[in-house]
Amino acid sequence: MNHSKLLLIVSSLFGLWGVMMGAHMAGGGSYALSAIHAHVLVLGWLTLFAWSVFHKLYKPKQRLLASLQTWTGIIGAILLTVGMWLYTNEPFALPPALQLGLYIGGGMTVVVSFILFAVLAFLSSSKEE
Repeated sequence: MNHSKLLLIVSSLFGLWGVMMGAHMAGGGSYALSAIHAHVLVLGWLTLFAWSVFHKLYKPKQRLLASLQTWTGIIGAILLTVGMWLYTNEPFALPPALQLGLYIGGGMTVVVSFILFAVLAFLSSSKEE
């Protein structure tokens, strides 16, 4: 599966998660999960979708860099949003260090993915150029 399709599929799952979470909050009348909901939709759905479009339009020639960017983006988005949920809501009796580690580790993985994306953006050229 190419990077564009993989990012598109994962972004659609984040979109579904985000809408279900929003419906749950609206139906329950509690907006306690709004920060997590925002990260699920902005990072998980919107960012991964935008990267999917980038990979489809520009088809970066730096395959290893493109793979690293794709996978750090997906892994980081999952770890950050799940880690944020675990850290802020403590639904399970997990060690606080593990919860915080997932949250921070996910955030740092996303930072790496954005750096790799910036490098790819500078190195890629469109077909018209």
